[in-house]
This record gives sequence, C-alpha cells and structure tokens, in this order.
Amino acid sequence: MTNGTTDGWPARGDNTPDRTRLVVGGGAGAVLLAIVGAAGGWVLAGDRAGPDPVTSVATGTPTPTPAVRTSPPAERPAPSTPAKPSSSPSPARPTGLTVPDLVGADFEEAREELRNLGLGWQLVFGSGGGSNVRSTDPAPGTPVRRGVTVKINVAGAAPPNEVPDLTGAACNDAGDELVDDGFFPRYPAGRSGAVTSQQPPGGTVGRWNDVVQIWCGTPPSTDPSAPVP
Repeated sequence: MTNGTTDGWPARGDNTPDRTRLVVGGGAGAVLLAIVGAAGGWVLAGDRAGPDPVTSVATGTPTPTPAVRTSPPAERPAPSTPAKPSSSPSPARPTGLTVPDLVGADFEEAREELRNLGLGWQLVFGSGGGSNVRSTDPAPGTPVRRGVTVKINVAGAAPPNEVPDLTGAACNDAGDELVDDGFFPRYPAGRSGAVTSQQPPGGTVGRWNDVVQIWCGTPPSTDPSAPVP
C-alpha cells in the first residue's frame, strides 16, 4: 500500500517533494547556525580579552579611574648642631686670701698689713677727725688675689706729712721711699739714673697722698721750685 509519500516527503501530483518546505527548512537551519557561530565566536573572543573594565556597560562611556593619593616623602630631621662651648671666663680659683678686717685700726697700720699680704691700697681721707679706718672696699672677708687694690676709707682728713730729700738717690729707690712715706711719685724725665731734682723740695711739709715729682738723670729745664702742674 502506498500512503502518498515518497521517502518521507508528501507526494505531490508529480511525485516531487515539496521544494518550498526544503528551502524554508534549510534557510532556518542556516540562520540558527549563524547565530550559534556568532555566539561561539564572542565566547572565544571573550576568553582572550574580556570587556574593557573601564567602559560602562550601560552607557558605553569610560569610567574615570580614581586618582591614587601619594603622601609626600617624609622630611629627614635636621642634624642637631653641637652646643658651642661657653665663651664666658671661668671663675677665678680661690687662693685662700681674703681682705682682713681693718675697721677701727690706724690707717698707717692698715696700710702696712695690706702690703705684707701682697695687696695694694688706696687711702681715701674724710673731713672729720681721727686716723682710724672707717670701712674698706672690698669688705672684710672678701676673697681676693694678690695685687688687688683695697680702698681704705679713713674717718679724718689727711694729716700733715714732710717730704723727704731724695737728691742723689737712685730713681727707683727714691720712688719706693716716697710711697713708704705716703706720697705719690711722678717721673717727668723717666726713671733712669739718679735724682737730680725734685718738687716740692726735701723738708717741705705737705699732706698724705700729695704728689712729688722727681727728675732722674737729667735736671729739669725749668725752675724746680715752680708749682706742680
């Protein structure tokens, strides 16, 4: 029996398969293969390189990459400068020498005691009476070095004092004698040779702390009796 089909295709009047269906079916298969091939190609391409990570899928516009903040390099601490040594003078070492207590003593005795200790002196007379020491500067007990001058404040005025005769004496010896006697020597012509003249002359009554000029080696060009300038 025959069912009107030939090789599974429905028979037409001329026993020829329906070519229209074959063409349509073949076209649909080709489209399907094209779609599958395109999808496979995209998948294979995606395996090699995926979508650009900085491209937005929704808009297709590049997404800005956030800026990476870099902290500034840490500054190295400046090297410390070594402290400079102090330029102030170091305090004097104690010598064990102090100003003696001379208050109330006679000024000549006070002067002699300072001389024996190797200290200088300066007599400052007052306007009252008496020859006793009223105070000293530095004060008693103050540590001092040899050669320091101590000021002796005397209560009374300078007493009378006779000038020694120094003619013919060596210049340096004459100066020392004047100091011992309470005068201040001056050397207008230098300190070399023997004393040829002096002013005031020997035997003149003056006062303590008066100045006496002595000419050594060469006599003065003016009258030695002229007043002291």
